[in-house]
Amino acid sequence: MTDASPASPEPALRHAILVHLRRSGAGSPDAIAAAIGASRSGVAQQLRALEGAGLVTRTAVRHGVGRPRHLYDVTDEAQGLFPSNYEGLASGLVAAIVELGGDQLLDDVMAARSRQAGAALREALAAALPPDAPLADRVRELARLQDGLGYLAEAQVDGEDGAVRLVQHNCAVHDIARANGSACRAELAMFRDLLGPGVERECHILDGDRCCTYRVAPPG
Repeated sequence: MTDASPASPEPALRHAILVHLRRSGAGSPDAIAAAIGASRSGVAQQLRALEGAGLVTRTAVRHGVGRPRHLYDVTDEAQGLFPSNYEGLASGLVAAIVELGGDQLLDDVMAARSRQAGAALREALAAALPPDAPLADRVRELARLQDGLGYLAEAQVDGEDGAVRLVQHNCAVHDIARANGSACRAELAMFRDLLGPGVERECHILDGDRCCTYRVAPPG
């Protein structure tokens, strides 16, 4: 039996450095180390790693005679590492749309957003597959694209009846979908536009199912 290795302190130190820089602005390794209670050498090592990843930038500042002092600050690329409330903003926008124009306006907005998303997916499908690609290949590629958007998607082909299904194990817009059915109706319409009118939803996360499943029948 071997002892479990202790968790590496590096991610926590990097996070502490980034949070300090976001709160306090540009700082030297010495100042950062003193502020977060870490060693100067450890902070300097992590600053080099963060700079290499494009998450901090380094500026040389001269202060009299001698070597310039280096100040570090966060870059725009680091924004994704800090807390955000996009889901709350999106839910608030949905409520505002309903307040201004009722459910019909929200349906129109969701339909427009679905057309935009569908156009991007159609372009990606066209770039990845030939025009005469089998339906199963189209569903597999669409599942791959949806998986990249956070839907934990996969394609399933039933060996018994040959049915092709697009399965999404996660709803990436769950709070919005739960508040109003427009998002789910727009998604179904988008899949029908991409894969043909024979797309039917068999399982629905908002109905208590573990996933959203779409059965895709071949056209014609």
